[in-house]
Amino acid sequence: MHIIRGEADIQEGLEALLKLDRRLQQVASEAGPLPLRLVEAGFAGLAHVVVSQSVSRASAEAIWGRICASGEPLTARAYAAFHPEAWREFGLSRGKAETLSRVALAVNDGSLDLQALGQETPESAMVRLTSIKGIGPWTAEVYLMFCVGHADVFPSGDVALQAAVAAAFGMEKRPQAKELALEAANWSPWRSVAARLFWALYAVRTRREAVPIG
Repeated sequence: MHIIRGEADIQEGLEALLKLDRRLQQVASEAGPLPLRLVEAGFAGLAHVVVSQSVSRASAEAIWGRICASGEPLTARAYAAFHPEAWREFGLSRGKAETLSRVALAVNDGSLDLQALGQETPESAMVRLTSIKGIGPWTAEVYLMFCVGHADVFPSGDVALQAAVAAAFGMEKRPQAKELALEAANWSPWRSVAARLFWALYAVRTRREAVPIG
């Protein structure tokens, strides 16, 4: 099991991918440098991913800025200590606020160790994260990629990844999540690097940042 900790790991994964699938050589040539974008594992990292769900990057960063406005580290205990209506001031939806409260509770009572997920397989870690109401596959996958560093995760439900793969391979329409997951299986055990590759391609072609956090 690979854990991505730096640029050297990204390069190792990319070299392996280009051998696994020659179609990716043209993609890599156009995409340019791949983003590392690692964020420290823990409550703040997962909270940032939750905030980023289903909103534009600009909106997510604005909300995140308000949550972190005190300048103090955002821990599970700090979040649990916010007053009950703070989520409205932050600009969070009620659903996201409730999800963050559930995560904070799980971290505070010891039933969820977010740092320890790097010692589990991606499959096991996914089960643990998605057992919390409000944490879906995309959120869990992005957290495992960018906070834990798991190298073999591919968020097939990500619209930007679907669009980038469709464009790269000349598909008439965006592949659905299940179809893209089957395609991405070809890039194991470096699917997280493949995702970075297609996000980079998307950014080049659309001139819009697509990496969810970092």
